[in-house]
Amino acid sequence: MKRTPFFKILIANRGEIALRIMRTARRLGYGVVAVYSDADRDSLHVREADQAVRIGEALPAQSYLRIDAIIAAAKASGAGAVHPGYGFLAENEDFAQACRDAGLVFIGPSPEAIRAMGNKAGAKDIMREAGVPVVPGYQGTDQSDAVMLAEARKIGFPVMIKAVAGGGGRGMRLVEDAAAFPDALRSARSEAQGAFSDPTVILERAIIDPRHIEIQVFGDRYGNAIHLGERDCSVQRRHQKLIEEAPSPKVTPELRARMGAVAVAAVKSIGYEGAGTLEFLLDPSGEFYFMEMNTRLQVEHPVTEAITGLDLVELQLRIAAGQPLGLKQEDVRFSGHAIEVRLCSEDADHDFMPQSGRMALWQMPDGIRVEHALRSGSEIPPFYDSMVAKIISHGADRNEARGRLICGLEQLAAFGVTTNQEFLISCLRHPAFAKGEATTAFIGNHRDELLASRANDETGATLAALLLYVTNSHAPPWRSGRSLATTFPLTMRIDLGHAFEVDIVRNRDGSYVAGLDGNERRFEIDELGADTIRFRTDGLMESARFLRDGGRLYILHRGASIAARDLTLAAPASTAAADGDGKVRATMNGRVVAVLVTPGEQVAVGQPVMTLEAMKMEHVHTAGVSGTVSAIDVAEGEQVTTGRIVVEIAAG
Repeated sequence: MKRTPFFKILIANRGEIALRIMRTARRLGYGVVAVYSDADRDSLHVREADQAVRIGEALPAQSYLRIDAIIAAAKASGAGAVHPGYGFLAENEDFAQACRDAGLVFIGPSPEAIRAMGNKAGAKDIMREAGVPVVPGYQGTDQSDAVMLAEARKIGFPVMIKAVAGGGGRGMRLVEDAAAFPDALRSARSEAQGAFSDPTVILERAIIDPRHIEIQVFGDRYGNAIHLGERDCSVQRRHQKLIEEAPSPKVTPELRARMGAVAVAAVKSIGYEGAGTLEFLLDPSGEFYFMEMNTRLQVEHPVTEAITGLDLVELQLRIAAGQPLGLKQEDVRFSGHAIEVRLCSEDADHDFMPQSGRMALWQMPDGIRVEHALRSGSEIPPFYDSMVAKIISHGADRNEARGRLICGLEQLAAFGVTTNQEFLISCLRHPAFAKGEATTAFIGNHRDELLASRANDETGATLAALLLYVTNSHAPPWRSGRSLATTFPLTMRIDLGHAFEVDIVRNRDGSYVAGLDGNERRFEIDELGADTIRFRTDGLMESARFLRDGGRLYILHRGASIAARDLTLAAPASTAAADGDGKVRATMNGRVVAVLVTPGEQVAVGQPVMTLEAMKMEHVHTAGVSGTVSAIDVAEGEQVTTGRIVVEIAAG
């Protein structure tokens, strides 16, 4: 036995994964050390750790990607081991080597294994030599624009551009034709450089309408290796996973055995230690193709834990300490079904645009597993990934797990920052997902339906107007019941992303009528508390959760979060058309990564002029009018806030 004991672990990550690792580490008797950037100074993972060390400024490259700062933090705190979590430096061979050189145990595979399998091009070569089918493509060292375009033509469009390093959908683009290839290549390289400090990309033939299936593996330093079954990660947006489940609805026991055997053989061939995941595309005919290997713990590991009863972080720690795996393949048992959703701070109605800001109220549902690192009042910074929580359900079968997850999401209160909560519910309820038919094309194929099923804006507007009316300190008491007094309509102006005017009248019988665009809705209030309302309308009794935060009102109703502003006493907004005034405004808080035009340049409507990065994703901003660039108001590398003018164009 070659033991590598340690007694204190530094977690080189942030947020929910840092807390999740702390939980298991403490149960096993280890001390835990957190690291933090300036943006995370007051974060929950910092407060929960035994010790915490500042490692830099807010931007990832100045903090969580600084190998020297993290090694120094481990030394200063007396930690003997480092757990990288996922993202950031988790698949960085230089970081694993730096830990080894510093005498620290890296809780993950060796630098050699990361180099072999963490690089997409190298991993495909290893798999091809082992006889595993791989997606056809180009992994060459010549990265010139001309060669890349020529290789893309050879492969045939559509093609996928993928960053050779890292994962999480960063540096990935689906390109439909040759005309779109140059811009997509530039964008993918830029994003890959920012996320992984490596702009190298590979090309793959785009397999249409596949399932994304991954196999969880574990290996130890004594040559033992097993797999823990598959996860289906097909529901994605921007090539990033949104819903994951285990087992896959379309993987038979026979296919599971085949894919598992391939995965185990691969990790044994390179002497792999620790947790890893081999990712495959499963086409409609049942053939599977290797894509890449993630040499780390995955975001979606809880669904595997749910159906196996194993703690994957515990296995990581035991293997890193030099203990044998202690499990044979026949020891692995699967029970029931598990589904995980990623709650992200993003606006599904606006192309999943990342959102940042203050979470005014944060309350998670009971009776269901939630991984998060937030509390009421927490700030969501614009510098990191948009995922703020993972909600995981487990049931005797898939339908039970799906139902429990929908109920949990309907109870989740996340007020103050727009999330994809309602969109997730729509996905889980969709007939195609319910039948287990969702592929990687699910959101693209059903996007209009998924967004259309969101709560009716008029319903939200009338409920918001009623709550703003009855919670006003000057409003007549709602409990006063019947009255001989006549009340006159009060017109409430409500902003739910666009303005509504709702007339509220209190009837003599104590009920309320909300009038909107000639339609009336009658409300009877049964109960009004500090943060809940129970009411009847159209013969139906319902309840809603709410929070008044200054001029803002947040409501949780039927699983939908509604954010309203009371404009009743506000001055009328300017009627100037923002899109047609020649001013390009930042659509989010973010960092300028590329200025694509110069002063005096002629531009056309829709032409890219500026690229911003927010939450590790790039977003291209385009010209709203044709004309001449009259001013560039920002510089590359600068942080900007939502609504700031970045480029000015003189129309004509």
